[in-house]
Amino acid sequence: MAQFNYFNYFTEIEEYFWRKRGAHLLVSPVDWAILETWQKAGIPLDAVLRGIDRAFESYGRSRRGTAGKPLKSLAYCVDAVLEAAAEAQEAAAGTGPTVERSKKETEPFSRAELANFLDDNARKLLGAAERYGPALPELRQRFAEIARALEDAKALLNSPAKLDLEDLERRLTVLEEKLTAALNAAVDAEAMLKVRREMDQALASYRRKMSAEQLALVERQYLQKRLFELYGLSRLSLYYLK
Repeated sequence: MAQFNYFNYFTEIEEYFWRKRGAHLLVSPVDWAILETWQKAGIPLDAVLRGIDRAFESYGRSRRGTAGKPLKSLAYCVDAVLEAAAEAQEAAAGTGPTVERSKKETEPFSRAELANFLDDNARKLLGAAERYGPALPELRQRFAEIARALEDAKALLNSPAKLDLEDLERRLTVLEEKLTAALNAAVDAEAMLKVRREMDQALASYRRKMSAEQLALVERQYLQKRLFELYGLSRLSLYYLK
């Protein structure tokens, strides 16, 4: 875990879940929303993996598990992951701060990879500005502003000093929050209704497995993901750089 790349959180969990399940399947929008709630809640990777292990053990003893039916979604793992996270937090209480990453590790992304990531997202924003600008001038302006901000962020990559990826991530998080707010304000009511119906259908079988708070978080992340897809945009966070 000492060598865990902070920004590979989603990939690490995805691949671990695939290995446990024994099948390399696409993670569903609901699963992605669950992953994002764990990341935003600051649940450590090792706690997530420990929770997934426990969920698979529990599922293996269940009627469906003994019948040979595979565990299909991370939704089944929610309670076990939260329990493992609570245990980790309790164990860490009073032990002082810990260093999760090696200070000697090299930068996880090359400057070229980061520049390409910022450029690609800026191009998508400018393309969306052209597509939606005539009907939504305010949204076009916001798209252009955020695209310029991404271009400005590239200046950080030219420094000879070690790149502060966490500070870059903070900048990108702020821009993503502004972009999400702009999309929420601009989206057509009928389009949002369609997305919500899709979400309700996707979450129907999981509602009894989650608390109201958990569901609210998953729904918020699901809607954000689908909004970005609706406008042909990619997430700006480094967590989505693969």
